[in-house]
Order: sequence, then structure tokens, then C-alpha cells
Amino acid sequence: QVQLVESGGGLVQAGGSLRLSCAASGRTFSRHVMGWFRQAPGKEREIVAGISWSGLATKYANSVKGRFTISRDNAKNTVTLQMNSLKPEDTAVYYCAASASAWDHTAPLLVTDFDSWGRGTQVTVSS
Repeated sequence: QVQLVESGGGLVQAGGSLRLSCAASGRTFSRHVMGWFRQAPGKEREIVAGISWSGLATKYANSVKGRFTISRDNAKNTVTLQMNSLKPEDTAVYYCAASASAWDHTAPLLVTDFDSWGRGTQVTVSS
């Protein structure tokens, strides 16, 4: 497993941007699929974006496509979520997660695929 710590959350107006970062410890970071999830009050945790070991492949929830970008730096053990054109419905606690499973181009990313989780960072978008 890897240990994960998120940062970069906060309060922003609709239409604004935020950049979330996740710092990972452990020597096997580059062999983990990484993902960002979010959970709003009263709702289930949902995938936002995922990125393969190499960073060459990514997946996004339909609700964030074209607005969010996930990236990783294996030399620095970090994964980033750039969020633009934020909407009030993006308000949630955002979690960084790592999966030791292989990247599957054909399958959606699921919460159960991930075995290491950060504690989360709050993102609030005001209207």
C-alpha cells in the first residue's frame, strides 16, 4: 500500500478553478493506478478521474470531461487534479486513491478497485 495526503481544496466561486494535489509515500507509487474520487453529503463516493501507471491513459466521469485534468509525476510521487469551470454540483470531499490492479482500458474504475485512500480535502463551489 501507499500512504496518500491530499491538499489544495477550498472555497471557490462558480466558474473558478482549483488544483488538487496528492502526495504519495512508498517505493511502488509508479506501479499504482491513481484516481480521484469525490463524495457529496448524502451521496455515494464516485469516480472523478483515473490515470494509468505511465500517465499515458486517463479516464474521466462524464460530468467532468473537458473541465478536469488528471496528471501524475512518478519522479515526485504526486498526482494532480486540475479543476476548471467549477460548478456548485462539484462541491464534495475529494479523495486521492491508489490501486495495485492493472489498468484496464475497457472497464470503468470502481471504488472497490482501490486499496489505499487519503483522508480527503473539501472543495466547495459557491453559486
